[in-house]
Amino acid sequence: MDNKIIHPVGWKAAKGYANGILSNNGQLFIGGQIGWTADKIFKTHTFIGQMEQALSNIVTIVEAAGGGIKNIVRLTWYIKNKNEYLNNQKHIGEIYQKILGKHYPAMSMLVVKDLIEDEALLEIEATAIIS
Repeated sequence: MDNKIIHPVGWKAAKGYANGILSNNGQLFIGGQIGWTADKIFKTHTFIGQMEQALSNIVTIVEAAGGGIKNIVRLTWYIKNKNEYLNNQKHIGEIYQKILGKHYPAMSMLVVKDLIEDEALLEIEATAIIS
């Protein structure tokens, strides 16, 4: 069986990348998700708002592959502003739990100089195991 591209129904086409790739052994690799909607529109320009949207996008891709939140095994965060993250940890935790509950996969966080989309304040990659 070949790998399967995962593209949630109703999402604008991905150009030059895939939102998700489901391997034949059940590993789901989710490309970096940013704070835009399925229509590639930024409805918020705050770190918290974009984080909520990016995590929601990840959950949507996992569900499109036939999985759920508990299948997420890794998150890698790329953030542009370390202080914005550190100064908002309580609110970040609240939004995180709103989207992912008390599920805490392996995580890494990297501070980066910039992201490709000018309006993006963060990007989050994920890996899930769909059995």
